[in-house]
Amino acid sequence: MAPILSNFLGCKTKNFCGTCSQILVDLQSFGAWEQRELKGFRLFWQEVQPSFVGSENNKMGDGVMGRINKIQGGSAFLSLLKDEGVSHMFGNPGTTELPVMDALGKQSELPYILGLQESVVIGMADGFGRATGQLTACNVHVAPGLGNAMGAIYNAAFTNTPMIITAGQQEQGHGLTEPVLYAPLVPIAAPLVKWAFEITRLEDLPRIIRRAAKIAMTPPMGPVFLSLPGDILSDQAGIDLGSKTRIDTRVRPSDEAIEKLTARLIKAKNPAIIAGNEIVTSNALAEVAQLAETIGAAAYQQTIAFGAHFLSGSPSYVGGLSRGQNEILKALDPYDLLMFVGCTVLQTSVASKVVPMPQNATVVQVGLNDWEIGKNYPADIALHADVGETMKALIP
Repeated sequence: MAPILSNFLGCKTKNFCGTCSQILVDLQSFGAWEQRELKGFRLFWQEVQPSFVGSENNKMGDGVMGRINKIQGGSAFLSLLKDEGVSHMFGNPGTTELPVMDALGKQSELPYILGLQESVVIGMADGFGRATGQLTACNVHVAPGLGNAMGAIYNAAFTNTPMIITAGQQEQGHGLTEPVLYAPLVPIAAPLVKWAFEITRLEDLPRIIRRAAKIAMTPPMGPVFLSLPGDILSDQAGIDLGSKTRIDTRVRPSDEAIEKLTARLIKAKNPAIIAGNEIVTSNALAEVAQLAETIGAAAYQQTIAFGAHFLSGSPSYVGGLSRGQNEILKALDPYDLLMFVGCTVLQTSVASKVVPMPQNATVVQVGLNDWEIGKNYPADIALHADVGETMKALIP
């Protein structure tokens, strides 16, 4: 019995998986919690017992499966977010989120940051995510709340902020009657997020949350959206919460590609570096500045900067580029090589007949956003690679 108890108390997740459920069944069978020396377990048992449904009121039958734990949807949702690394939840709740609010009140590890309007709520989560680099979570209320949030979601998508956005939805079946505030949520959110989905079974909740977090955190990072019907959040089921997945995208260019890039940089007589946010997310601010100073390159921030994308104290730093085509062309035309590092490429605002890319410059692009590479202007050297790892290869 001692090893069984040790394994249970050593569990880091306490997410009531099948293994912990079996241990609880074993401990019940032996009456171990009644022993004086197991006082610590008795206290823990008092905490988790409401989430553990025994055979006397479990309709699944006898045996281990008949005694498997049940967990409420709202509690499972919060447990999954915490395990994915979410440290704060931002929101503006309504009636469809009541099960989540009830579950929040029964725990203290995940603070809830209240906002009184949905665009402000998303903005807070966006700022927190950009400042910390963490996955964040934000909840809004049904269709009007999601509609209010759309402008701020656009900003989060633009800045590639990893965020799980959820909205409480009317209970399944009730939506068919078209109650007030109802509309299908996934089609509203889909144009601005990396993935949008509505959960229709509590048993699918772990897989969906795990997938959403993985998608949000994989470069190019960005927000995802999940519709949470009220009946899913209120339901109970015996489910395995699983574990998280993170894709290591810190890839290095091939030796051949590094040699080719090095030769081009050495050959350039007047190079310039245009820097973007991937320099920050790959923790390579100092390395990119060192490269610029080593090769004598001028350094600019991308045309539409939304943070500090280059060390302003570096002697190579010139400033930010304008978003006007004439001004961009005038600034970049003197350079014979333009190296775009983890950035958007000359994104503009107002239409113009002027092409901002100099005609005779060699164009180099390095980053993890395949869509951006060669999107509007061909690249002579195009590297799908992590900025930090590329800098390590260029500057041993």
